[in-house]
Amino acid sequence: MPRISFSSKKEKGIALIGAYLVISVLLGFVTALVTVSNTQNSIVNSYKRQTQALDLAEAGLDNALFFLRAQPTPPSGYNNFNPWGGAQALGAGNYNVLITDLGVGARARYKVISTGTVGITSKTLKNYLQIDNYARYIWFTETESFGNTNVWFWNQDYLKGPTHTNGHFNIANNPSFDGDVSSTDDYIRFYNNGNNINLSELTNPPYDNPNFMQGATLGSEYEVLPAKAQNLRSAAQNSESGKFYLTGDTTIVLNANGTMNVTNSNSGWSNKNMALPVNGALFVNKGELTISGTLKGRLSVGANYDINIPGSIVYATDPRTNPASTDTMGIISEQDVVINHNAPGPDLEIDAAIMAMTTSFMLDNWSQGPAKGDLTVYGGIIQDQRGPVGTFNGQTGQKVSGYSKKYSYDPRLLNNPPPYYPTTQDYVTLSWEEQ
Repeated sequence: MPRISFSSKKEKGIALIGAYLVISVLLGFVTALVTVSNTQNSIVNSYKRQTQALDLAEAGLDNALFFLRAQPTPPSGYNNFNPWGGAQALGAGNYNVLITDLGVGARARYKVISTGTVGITSKTLKNYLQIDNYARYIWFTETESFGNTNVWFWNQDYLKGPTHTNGHFNIANNPSFDGDVSSTDDYIRFYNNGNNINLSELTNPPYDNPNFMQGATLGSEYEVLPAKAQNLRSAAQNSESGKFYLTGDTTIVLNANGTMNVTNSNSGWSNKNMALPVNGALFVNKGELTISGTLKGRLSVGANYDINIPGSIVYATDPRTNPASTDTMGIISEQDVVINHNAPGPDLEIDAAIMAMTTSFMLDNWSQGPAKGDLTVYGGIIQDQRGPVGTFNGQTGQKVSGYSKKYSYDPRLLNNPPPYYPTTQDYVTLSWEEQ
């Protein structure tokens, strides 16, 4: 007869306890998984809100820039000003913008603070803007020709700094460009074969081999060159009762002690020694300006006729060897800036941001010998038509007349241009940071 066995109550209890333990462990795993999942979802949602808030803050900065660009003149007097009167809804949240005008003399003109908010999450960005100006170029031309004559960069030319033309570059042999190079046209003209080379052939042009150390961009945006130095005119008229808004031909010799000797017959001045204008602005109306010497201080000079340079213009404290130098020069002609053919010495140096609005920066009688030395410009050259400063023999590549170009950008001009230097009517960002 088969045996039938029965589990004791004790064995049944042990089995039940084991089942409870397994269920408890499983519930613990499930709870842990749910907790981890909830935590991860919370982290993901928090990150999503932070990213959205940051995007909204960036949108606020962009729209503040669009607002400033839309104004007919740079607005002044703002202090925590909101262009739209309050927060602007966008996407999942909103942004709130405050603009503060830091003043004309400040390194940065505007401070823009933008806060993006999504729910209870906010991100704040701060942007410092400066009114853009032409002093940010070592070289800027409307066209690389003088009248109907092409003007060439050639073997002995060296430009260090941002270079732009609204036309196309004319290249002979092997000039060097150390900085950003851009051209509105989509080709370069080379001297030795006369062909126009497009962008795809730029890396290996026949016969001529310019050294674009940081590359070159063709087909870039067109930039408008102003025809009048209106900011400088107004500043000279309003400074010291118009004392430095002069009429008629004027000669200035700058002195290393921070003064200048001025000759202007309409003012009754004959080599009169005086301090620089307090606001650094001097303008000659209905006359030519002749200027040379050593500058100590900050000064912009302008004229609605030609500005003549009979000799070197240098800084009393050279910023290339002394970074503490604040000496800064702007030379702005509404016509031409002309170097005297008989300027002393084989070499000539001009420390300044030079601007010839109507025509050119050039050497007087540039096609006549003898050959000179180096023309050093520390600052920048902005001109309508590219003016010649010398010639070379197309067969031998040797200089025939005038100067070789040694042009270097003064990096101080980017953030601290000469007083009342012409602007592009746009804005550049000096710094961008998250608070």
